Amino acid sequence: MENATIPARFQDTADARRRFGDQLDRLAPFLLRVDPVADAAAEALASMPSGQGFRLLEAALARGAGGRAGADAPAELRALFAAVEHVPVWVDWEALSRGGAAFLRTGVLGGILLAMQSLILGYASPGGNKPLVFSGRLREQAERRLAETSRFVYAVSRADGMRRSGEGFAITVKVRIMHAQVRRLIRASGRWETALWGEPINQHDMVATALLFSVAVIDGLDKLAYRFSPAQREDLVHLWRYVAHVIGVEPELIPGSYAEARRLAEMIFATQGAPDHDSRLLVDALLTRRIRSARTDGERRQAARFMAVSCGLARAVLGDELAEQLGVPRQRSPLIVPLLRAIAAASSRAHALSPLQDLALDLGDVHWRRVIALGLGGRPADFAPPERLTGSGT
Repeated sequence: MENATIPARFQDTADARRRFGDQLDRLAPFLLRVDPVADAAAEALASMPSGQGFRLLEAALARGAGGRAGADAPAELRALFAAVEHVPVWVDWEALSRGGAAFLRTGVLGGILLAMQSLILGYASPGGNKPLVFSGRLREQAERRLAETSRFVYAVSRADGMRRSGEGFAITVKVRIMHAQVRRLIRASGRWETALWGEPINQHDMVATALLFSVAVIDGLDKLAYRFSPAQREDLVHLWRYVAHVIGVEPELIPGSYAEARRLAEMIFATQGAPDHDSRLLVDALLTRRIRSARTDGERRQAARFMAVSCGLARAVLGDELAEQLGVPRQRSPLIVPLLRAIAAASSRAHALSPLQDLALDLGDVHWRRVIALGLGGRPADFAPPERLTGSGT
């Protein structure tokens, strides 16, 4: 690919070139690659009466292994199911379960890292954040978006969640269709700037999301003194390797080990450029979500305390430089980070003991269920593709 065709968001700096060499030349074209199989399925489903296509998708998922999309489904949906039901030879189901369990045991800590590390790092990408801006959902419904993301990560992480009959598998396929529908709507809007950002929800950004839920979580836990063993690191990366496969990332781009995943994450971060105005708006929406929804003075005071703690934790895992670029306020909470690190270090030592691992997993499961239920507020998370965009873009 000629340099002129590479989207402007890709920052091929001298430092990045020194560190990664011609790997940059092989990574950049993925900003212009998407998911033709899912795009064709989304187009076919969108041509049906409102809601009918999504019902067909849910029916196909409910049929279980071998059922695929059924003879009543369009050929494009059947082709999608032929792709997602193919299990690569490298998939190790036990490793997937171990990786998910290792994450769920982190409980509150994992939830903190999901919000204050994984999501915020995703918002920091001045190109990758644009589909969120166009969709408009996050700025208006930050709490619900966080709950839906938590629901997805929780379902994927549960034992056998990514099996054909698992809820994690079903949600992953729905998210793949959702991505394709958002691409379709963004392209139809006439406001997307491919020369700047690449294609909407492209291959580069899809694999970056898998890295945010694996490598970024591991690194964030390290900063809070919670240690995964080398084997647990590999298992968590393996879990998200398979999620990336089901969600439509091309095989060439999916890392096969923690070392490969970490290098790819570093390469993406080194070439994405500084956070932009949209990054700061998205981070502000996440940090202030409870204050904006508070209805009483007591709720507002409690929300303000929660925000102070969140900002302190965000700065601890992101680092002050990135936190400043993202507009994360400096809050006075001098004791919370050292206290959390002490708790995290003790927890990781306890979770390494076999007699406590099942208990930690049960407690983590209870935590995630409670957080998701509170965030969703009694409304189901069906992961239905949107029928229109509500955002204005930039």
